[in-house]
Amino acid sequence: MGLLIILVITEILTVLVLRQHFYPDSKAKYFISMIIHLILSLSLWIIFIETTSFRSFYDSPRHVWLMMNMTGMIIAVVIPRAILDILHFSGKLIRIRKGDHIRLLTNTGLIIMIVILSIIGLSTFYGRFNFKTEEITIKIKGLNRDLDGLKIVQLSDLHLPCFYNHKKLLQKVMDDVNSLKPDLILNTGDFIDYGWREFERDDTILSKARSIYGNYAILGNHDVGTYDPFFTEADRDNNILIMNNLIRASGYQVLNDEFKIVKIGKAKIALIGIVTKGRHPHMIHGDLDKAIFGLDSVDLKILLSHDPNQWAEDVTGKTDIDITLSGHTHGMQMGIITKKFRWSPAKYFYPHWNGLYSDGNQYQYVNRGLGVLAIPFRIWMPPEITVITIKKE
Repeated sequence: MGLLIILVITEILTVLVLRQHFYPDSKAKYFISMIIHLILSLSLWIIFIETTSFRSFYDSPRHVWLMMNMTGMIIAVVIPRAILDILHFSGKLIRIRKGDHIRLLTNTGLIIMIVILSIIGLSTFYGRFNFKTEEITIKIKGLNRDLDGLKIVQLSDLHLPCFYNHKKLLQKVMDDVNSLKPDLILNTGDFIDYGWREFERDDTILSKARSIYGNYAILGNHDVGTYDPFFTEADRDNNILIMNNLIRASGYQVLNDEFKIVKIGKAKIALIGIVTKGRHPHMIHGDLDKAIFGLDSVDLKILLSHDPNQWAEDVTGKTDIDITLSGHTHGMQMGIITKKFRWSPAKYFYPHWNGLYSDGNQYQYVNRGLGVLAIPFRIWMPPEITVITIKKE
């Protein structure tokens, strides 16, 4: 109800702003601005009505897609309109005796509105689908020669509802993965946002990605049903069982606080997987001691841990795990990435938010994810496919 009131108020006030600012001087500018306003309003109200009138499961992929786009419209349209309205009517209040308004304030509001709308629009229709392949080399001392040159493709945070109307694009991503000819495909979780229904039939697409020695995955904190407001504990337990089956149907072996041995030539790799639950800042990490119990000597140990903060808490200096792969942060879907400089507000919550990190002979790589969550855009934070090549130092 509160959102409806805000939408109606900003709708009415923005019409008044455009009329008072443009109509006296240029009817052409007024009509053009009103046409643009009408197009944005129609888009906004259609999504609002569809979202609020949706009557099905909360984790229906269409419902999740609608909620995400509604949030995007609020950020791209409603908030800039509110800023414009505040600036315009502040200027009008200051000049109330003259019956005029401060044009500079209104023009500033219009510029802010255009800039925000342009950035969000570009980041929605291009930025979130501007998939980048990051190529990383990790050198391991004394690496078995049969593992020298091992190629791992890491995927993470698909959040499948963001591909709700883009199945062909998801298929293209899987084709791109296959073109890399990986030895292993490792997925560090968060296939979904809320619940298993979001998976839809995407297992048939994800299963197209193949590697020589197998695909392995873990459950992220979204995969276990953490965020569905209507799930009971029994629902969450059921969700975990169904998600395991769906991820297996997608061509992965699922690691639930356990390890698997992969033989490559005469070498052995231990792939260790941890289930992650909870939400920031109260993340619940799976039992690493249980996951590695009974693990004999191998040539390389790789841990799949969704939350990058677990590396400092449980791995470095406490285990002999060589490489840890994580995701979760998305780089907060906004920031700056260049060849020489990387920054995201994610760093204030996750010191290791994207890229390669090391502590002695132990390494961690944090993938910024393939999909989007909550908001349908990425601002200068492109989705990522990671290619990690293991070399002997």
